[in-house]
Amino acid sequence: MDMHTVVVGTSGTSAADVVAVARDGARVALSPEALAALAHAREAVDALAAKPEPVYGVSTGFGALATRHIGPELRTQLQRNIVRSHAAGMGPRVEREVVRALMFLRLKTLCSGYTGVRPEVAQTVADVLNAGITPVVHEYGSLGCSGDLAPLSHCALALMGEGDAEGPDGTVRPAAELLAEHGITPVELREKEGLALLNGTDGMLGMLVMALADLDRLYTTADITAALTLEALLGTDRVLAPELHAVRPHPGQAASAANMAAVLAGSGLVGGHQDDAPRVQDAYSVRCAPQVAGAGRDTLAHARLVAERELAAAVDNPLVVDGRVESNGNFHGAPVAYVLDFVAIAVADLASIAERRTDRLLDKNRSHGLPPFLADDPGVDSGLMIAQYTQAALVSELKRLAVPASADSIPSSAMQEDHVSMGWSAARKLRTAVDALARVLAVELYAATRAVELRAGLTPAPASAAVIAALRAAGVEGPGPDRVLAPDLELTTEFVRSGRPVEAAEQHTGPLA
Repeated sequence: MDMHTVVVGTSGTSAADVVAVARDGARVALSPEALAALAHAREAVDALAAKPEPVYGVSTGFGALATRHIGPELRTQLQRNIVRSHAAGMGPRVEREVVRALMFLRLKTLCSGYTGVRPEVAQTVADVLNAGITPVVHEYGSLGCSGDLAPLSHCALALMGEGDAEGPDGTVRPAAELLAEHGITPVELREKEGLALLNGTDGMLGMLVMALADLDRLYTTADITAALTLEALLGTDRVLAPELHAVRPHPGQAASAANMAAVLAGSGLVGGHQDDAPRVQDAYSVRCAPQVAGAGRDTLAHARLVAERELAAAVDNPLVVDGRVESNGNFHGAPVAYVLDFVAIAVADLASIAERRTDRLLDKNRSHGLPPFLADDPGVDSGLMIAQYTQAALVSELKRLAVPASADSIPSSAMQEDHVSMGWSAARKLRTAVDALARVLAVELYAATRAVELRAGLTPAPASAAVIAALRAAGVEGPGPDRVLAPDLELTTEFVRSGRPVEAAEQHTGPLA
């Protein structure tokens, strides 16, 4: 296999593989061990299907209808019906990368050898991914228990040659047409297989993995923007000394402080400048930046641990274990839902402290000599006044997004499924929160770079200067008379999302945490 192929085995997958398939279009292949495990588990299902005793998921109905025994002549229809009936999503389509992550993670569980599907079912999932076919999945429909039922059902529907899907060219068409064009035979589901395609936490897990990948970059960017603001406010970097952080040994805090110190190394703006209102200490939003960002980093570390455990899991109900088919509750999304909500809280707080730093840069009473709103001709020019309004609106939205979804539960399935996780909802709002955080940090970066450039006669740190130069090279203009801000803010947001502040700073700092 070449470097662009992800091989799916029996023992889970990695976060990097999820991102490669979901975002980078990596191809997928099944390992020989996975094919053997699939065949072995299927033998057990076929043996149980031949017995007269009812077995859940094999020869019974589902959920509150599990008491009915289904004869062999109706079992294909049973599996087809569960997919059709559960494909009940509504609302806008979710993003292509989310659907690809969803399908890849379901394939990961199928290949574990615990689900009992035939090898050809798993191979069809891989073939659809490799063909660039993306089933249409809708925003609403999952309660996060029994996993992401409705989203996974829409994916399974496409495997059957039903419903709609997006082709490699981005056009939505009937799934049957797309499968035929790529030489993929629709699957005819047999015992257990419809259920196995639906019962997993794959959507919420895929969104968690991708959010963590984005937040790794954004948290480092936040350390850079905080350092630039500290420079622009003529603050002190003495609070970043490693011995101060060693006495409160939170690893995230130490990492953020080290990042800020590295960015500020060699700065001519920090440490010695006093104005008409001498400061004994900088404001909390500046002085406590490592503590807040560091707490978020440690939150991400916990979420990453939960994600790694879930990536190693086989989530299905029932499971094929030692030749038996056993019901279980492993599909419940609580472990993933909790950390999705936990991360959303950290994201909201990181955005909040960044907005407070931005506001300080714009207020002539607290900015230590900078012009009001960083305007060219205050009064004639409004400067960045309304950029901070936009940032404040985003932070307010982030606070609402920090309200936990996992604290809610709505019973379903005639009270059989009487406690659910709402993990899909937690994941959807976290995606919105990550997008908003990038925009909030972009506003701080936009303001801080302008403020540093307005400190005439003082030389910023080499790393800071590199970030400013890279932003200007990206087409974002520096100080000057008022102009339409929206294009600059969008360019800065894309600059932040792409990781270019980190790349520019690391030219002088070396690798940042």
